[in-house]
Amino acid sequence: MKIVVLDGYTANPGDLSWELLYALGECRIYDRTSPDETIARAVDADIVVTNKVVLSRDAISQLPRLKFISVLATGYNIVDIEAAREKGIPVSNVPEYSTKSVAQHTFALLLELTSHVGSHSEGVRAGRWSQSPDFSYQDYPLIELDGLTMGIVGLGRIGKAVAEIAKAFGMHVLAVTRTCSHYPGVECVDLDTLFTESDVVTLHCPLTPSTQGLVNSHKLGMMKPNAFLINTGRGPLVVEQDLANALNSGRIAGAAVDVLSTEPPDADNPLLSARNCIITPHHAWATQAARKRLIEATADNIRAFIEGQPKNEVSGKGRV
Repeated sequence: MKIVVLDGYTANPGDLSWELLYALGECRIYDRTSPDETIARAVDADIVVTNKVVLSRDAISQLPRLKFISVLATGYNIVDIEAAREKGIPVSNVPEYSTKSVAQHTFALLLELTSHVGSHSEGVRAGRWSQSPDFSYQDYPLIELDGLTMGIVGLGRIGKAVAEIAKAFGMHVLAVTRTCSHYPGVECVDLDTLFTESDVVTLHCPLTPSTQGLVNSHKLGMMKPNAFLINTGRGPLVVEQDLANALNSGRIAGAAVDVLSTEPPDADNPLLSARNCIITPHHAWATQAARKRLIEATADNIRAFIEGQPKNEVSGKGRV
């Protein structure tokens, strides 16, 4: 089997091993692949591994040897699932590798919004404390999480992990989920109730036609003026200009996002200059432990396909 990894750098910038994939067949690994390079690099591949390189209907039609697509991620919207299905090509993803890391990052963002550790540390280094007339100072309000309400949009694996951490902090947890099955310590509510009653709204739902633009001026207008929004899901869940307007006008207290609608962002993205907005570069998933699990699970997906028993197939699901 000939295996081609189109964009392996973000998963493994050099601190991990591709040995598990090399053991499965003739394997070529590229750090990055541009749209113009995709066909030439994958034309003789039996198995293509992609993270963010798009495999469109047109691209799939030009890969005559292609038998299996392994997505080096959880989200698989970069693959034309219908085109793959029509050609009998299974598509698998890795559903669980980043759960703990994304949940951890969600709270790293929230704690910066509420405790401002990084901002105060920078102030101390700049001489702010040395010049203070008092033994202690605060440049921002410091907010205790205990007793606050967290609203989780999407109660899948990551949403549930976030709920557990929130409960450990003493927060009351609300959730919106497609199937409102009972989950201990979590109150299922409708979307309007969640946005109205939450002190923190955090997004962990997939990107679908029904969730694109979910957070817009209307929903932001329902939030408490001292509430925060966190997005570690997908950038297009949020109408970014609407969020920037809400932040700049003081309609909500702050936001923290790890994802944007275009990545890397355009220089004129309104959130880059919005008030009280923390932005990290889509790396909530990227701890070394999570990336190691990602590569191991991808190798397992490929091995399972070679053995005739594909696993983690998304070919029969709707696009995320």
